[in-house]
Amino acid sequence: MGLLTLIVSLRSLRPPSCSTVKAGDCNSHATPFQVGIFYCSLYIIALGTGGTKPNISTMGADQFDDLEPRERAQKLSFFNWWMFSIFFGTLFSNTFLIYIQDNIGWSVGYGLPTLGLAISILFFLVGTPFYRHKVPSGSPFTRMATVIVAAIRKWNVPLPSDPKELHELDLEEFFDKAAVKSGPNTPWKLCSVTQVEETKQMIKTLPVLVATLVPSVMGAQVNTLFIKQGTTLNRSMGPHFEIPPACLTAFVTIFMLISLVLYDQYLVPAMRKYTKDPRGFTLLQRLGIGLVIHVVIMVIASLTERYRLKVARDHGLVDKKAIVPLSIFVLLPQFALMGIADTFVEVAKLEFFYDQAPEALKSLGTSYFTTSLGVGNFLSSVLLSAVSDITKKNGSKGWIQDNLNVSHLDYYYAFFAALSVINLFFFVVVSKFYTYNTEVMESEIELRK
Repeated sequence: MGLLTLIVSLRSLRPPSCSTVKAGDCNSHATPFQVGIFYCSLYIIALGTGGTKPNISTMGADQFDDLEPRERAQKLSFFNWWMFSIFFGTLFSNTFLIYIQDNIGWSVGYGLPTLGLAISILFFLVGTPFYRHKVPSGSPFTRMATVIVAAIRKWNVPLPSDPKELHELDLEEFFDKAAVKSGPNTPWKLCSVTQVEETKQMIKTLPVLVATLVPSVMGAQVNTLFIKQGTTLNRSMGPHFEIPPACLTAFVTIFMLISLVLYDQYLVPAMRKYTKDPRGFTLLQRLGIGLVIHVVIMVIASLTERYRLKVARDHGLVDKKAIVPLSIFVLLPQFALMGIADTFVEVAKLEFFYDQAPEALKSLGTSYFTTSLGVGNFLSSVLLSAVSDITKKNGSKGWIQDNLNVSHLDYYYAFFAALSVINLFFFVVVSKFYTYNTEVMESEIELRK
């Protein structure tokens, strides 16, 4: 963030402004060095995010003692309020900071969050002596890799009928062969059943991870095509103020914050009376509800875009990059529902992968959550390019063009709705055959008592 702030502050690190170059040459004056250092700062942010996101939420959840009933009950609400704090920061970013960047300058707009990060590091260092720290247990990838390699090496070794022949306890399935006491006692040829069980617990969550990729693709539309739609609409609020296009995502955040509080404070206590589950809904049920909302969102987005195109045609604006005489608040339902869906999908994803990961692999479990977001954004770009290219074949103009008034985002959103329905059916099948970890079930039974 410090490097990014310098880039927008120092003239030598950024291309000249449009007022200092010839018309039409505005995009051709960034030097390779300027482009390189800009992307370097973004990649450093990505590396830092990869280190912090899976670990901060894990460390926060680890502060609750599962052996203490009161703290174990509080832990059930931790991820709700964790995501509340994340989205509260997002709301600040999507409103105040964007206003600062547009009206004061990029230097201040990037300098403020850089200062905020410096303060947060100070808070972290001051609090470190008071946190509950778990003893490092080595790389989770190494623990899993040793099991997989040992199992492959022993794929033709029969499982013994005597449990004592296993390295610890008797289990079943392919990976158990990694624990068969056969051959040399080395890490890559013989693993404990504890390691085998940890590996199987992580692998069995992979189908759920796959089912969360499509919702992440849907979420990526908020910061791309949804905002692009907003730029074509009337954004006036009074005679002297227009909503910046990037501020549209604030609607998602606002509705997420509201629905998250209502969910934690009212819906969960009400559902406990009927389901007898301390969470109100199981983690997969909560995730499933969010997936249903995603289907509704894309149907509404498709219908809304169809209406926007109709208004553009009625006013003769199809071949022009003109503002359609339609209020930007016509997009409010899809933004609002996306915020409500995040209350179910995003929180459930984070809590599920943390909850279902074995004790030694909790940070790897929460990294599944960030993996879902990253892969989802990548797939969003791939799908956009693929659909754009495919629909341009045979002389067609294509569904997605720079001028949205001649595009067919309504078809694209309908395609996403169909994709969401298919993913929902896949998730239902995965959920039906999924079994929660034994220790998690025992903990919930104690909480019910």
